Amino acid sequence: MSVWTRITEALRALAAGEGLSGLLDRLRAPPERSVAFTIAVIALGAKIAKADGRVTRDEVTAFRQIFTIAPSDTTHAARIFDLARQDVAGFDAYARKVAQMFDPGDPVLVDLLEGLFHIALADGDFHDREAAFLKEVARIFGLGDRCYDTLVARLVPDAPRDPYAVLGVDRDAPLAEIRAAWKAAVREAHPDLHLARGLPEEAVRLAERRMTDINRAWEEITALRAA
Repeated sequence: MSVWTRITEALRALAAGEGLSGLLDRLRAPPERSVAFTIAVIALGAKIAKADGRVTRDEVTAFRQIFTIAPSDTTHAARIFDLARQDVAGFDAYARKVAQMFDPGDPVLVDLLEGLFHIALADGDFHDREAAFLKEVARIFGLGDRCYDTLVARLVPDAPRDPYAVLGVDRDAPLAEIRAAWKAAVREAHPDLHLARGLPEEAVRLAERRMTDINRAWEEITALRAA
């Protein structure tokens, strides 16, 4: 049964007047965790799109590019997105509900934060309100400033392209320490691990992109150290 087929039943609660927060409360326990994660991605994706004041076509397109949705499931996804995009108010409380599904700093939360970055950047501008939104979500998720800074270094076009920040290490760290951080990041981001954990396809797609950035950062650092 696809995640969207299972969401169909959950949407009946929305039709009966239950809000998104209440819906997530009903979906926190396994085996519906993947459903709750998918709903959270859609809802927070809509809210980050609204963070700079308006939801653009580019942001909606980015959402659809990141998350592959079958034509038969578009109506279900659009329903959640449209409900969440009405305003940004209360996004922090909503993020806390999402964080309750996982341990602090769980890799799933990194996947979700990364997806939000992609949507925020789709219109070609990284607005101060989007930055504040994402930094607060990182804090609520238990990811901290270093994770946020790593994603900025990887994804924001105008940010310094610092390979050390991508791997989350200090510039003066010994090469052995950097190698260990690189290997740990590769293990954590490997798509096979995400598949084994039964995460939705969107999380796997983001992991594949992260693997490319991690390996490129390691190659850049080793080249710099060899020079």
